[in-house]
Amino acid sequence: MEEKSLQRAALLVTTLDSFLTPMMASAVAIALPAIARDFAMSAVQLSWVASAYLLAAAAFLLPFGRLADIHGRKKVFTIGTLLFGAASLLAGLSPSAGVFLLARVLQGMGGAMIFGTSVAILTSVFPPHRRGWVLGINVAATYSGLSLGPFIGGMLTQSFGWRSVFLINVPLGLLVLAALWLKMRREWAECRGESFDWKSSLGYSLMLTAFMLGFTWLPGWRGAAMLLLAAAAFPLFMRRETRIAHPIFQARLFRGNTVFAFSNLAALINYSATFAISFLLSLYLQYIKGFTPRTAGLVLIAQPVVMALFSPLAGRLSDRLEPRVVSSLGMALCAAGLLAFAWLGRDSGLGFIVAALVLVGFGFALFSSPNTNAVMGSVERKYYGVAASTLGTMRIVGQMMSMGIATLVFSMFIGKVRITPASYPLFLASMKVCFVIFFVLCCGGVFLSLARGRVR
Repeated sequence: MEEKSLQRAALLVTTLDSFLTPMMASAVAIALPAIARDFAMSAVQLSWVASAYLLAAAAFLLPFGRLADIHGRKKVFTIGTLLFGAASLLAGLSPSAGVFLLARVLQGMGGAMIFGTSVAILTSVFPPHRRGWVLGINVAATYSGLSLGPFIGGMLTQSFGWRSVFLINVPLGLLVLAALWLKMRREWAECRGESFDWKSSLGYSLMLTAFMLGFTWLPGWRGAAMLLLAAAAFPLFMRRETRIAHPIFQARLFRGNTVFAFSNLAALINYSATFAISFLLSLYLQYIKGFTPRTAGLVLIAQPVVMALFSPLAGRLSDRLEPRVVSSLGMALCAAGLLAFAWLGRDSGLGFIVAALVLVGFGFALFSSPNTNAVMGSVERKYYGVAASTLGTMRIVGQMMSMGIATLVFSMFIGKVRITPASYPLFLASMKVCFVIFFVLCCGGVFLSLARGRVR
């Protein structure tokens, strides 16, 4: 009976946080034009509203996952929730673009603590035969947040201004902290007593930061220099991780575990191909189609609503069928939806846009839960935190690469200027190029997903 109560509590608090953080992320996408007006941001600068958050989350996710395995997953999860709420308050009260982007970095650090522990907590509490189902619920909560985010963001931005999108996270974060304190009394730290490698953690964060900055600074010389620096640092980092007793990155999981390696790479490709959809369509609907933030938010709801509805079903299917079959089909449907977006123009109908969003949403639902189940089911219990953090890192690096591709294409087509009616044709051309690139990436991901091998 006590175990059942703990399972319900763990599912409650992780579901709440898994709902809140993506809700804010999708709400921010709708608020982008309003933020651009307030801080006089160019199209390239505007992309950093999302990129600053993703960069910080990617750089810190793996170290925080390792710390959670050593010192306690509940502890790191709680600190992350507190930091995310405090950073949301700072973002909502920011007097300048610089302070606002700093707040986004702090939000990313808090998000890294949450992403690196929530799946590990659920995997620790629930038995293997229920894992796909509960991970499906967790993914559904994430997509429910994404579903309501555009609507809530549009309503708040139109009625109270864009700052309210961030300020609403403060009371909601306090609700999660109260649930943690009242409902979750157990801690999980299977690696307690092991050492934490601060040198590797610092090197990893700097290496990933150099990679992300280099990718977003292309095609300039600074971007190329940063990418070369990251490429030179990677083999040194991997060599150190294979030689120390307690690494932050379990390289052996990639070397001797095909399911783990290919499932993570499939996640990287999928998020690289799909994350920038909401960013691009938010600008398209408000600039090209002339929709209000609220109307644009209602249109963008279509994709995450379908994700939320079908993710538990996909998770349950992966408990019975090979996850690679379900997730590969999902990746193929995402590719079809991205190809449809490449045909968007000034006169594209609303029905066409919604149908493409539904197709991508259904594909993503079929991909995500089974892929997560495959990753977590391919490692030993003591590596749950590292596995969840590795998968989370792939997700966030993929999201960052997706925004990096959009930023690079914007730089080449539009330049560092604000989006105005005079630049609308260039915006449409750059958006189509982005979707073609994403379609090609997703097609490659289908074959990678199929090649992972059998879980059972």
